[in-house]
Amino acid sequence: MQLTLSVDMGEGPFEVSTTLYCWLLWERKTKQKVANLQDGIGFDDLAFLAYEACKLQKIVVPAVYDDFCKKIVTLELVDGETEHPTEAAPTGDN
Repeated sequence: MQLTLSVDMGEGPFEVSTTLYCWLLWERKTKQKVANLQDGIGFDDLAFLAYEACKLQKIVVPAVYDDFCKKIVTLELVDGETEHPTEAAPTGDN
């Protein structure tokens, strides 16, 4: 599952995308499975995913996760919906 997150650490927002490896690290940290996300995802989850995604994308972040969290001004999940979704193809009934 790929999420795009908008992160601002005080120098303007930037976007990072999670990878399978980010989620694997999240599962190890939280001792939860991605399949259990129907219960919701919290800010600590999003911050951890953003932290790991930044490191993987060679974005300089503090070495300590909590120091990264202290620098976050805003953290948002970027809407994955397209502005103009494609029309459904007609079926034999339409």
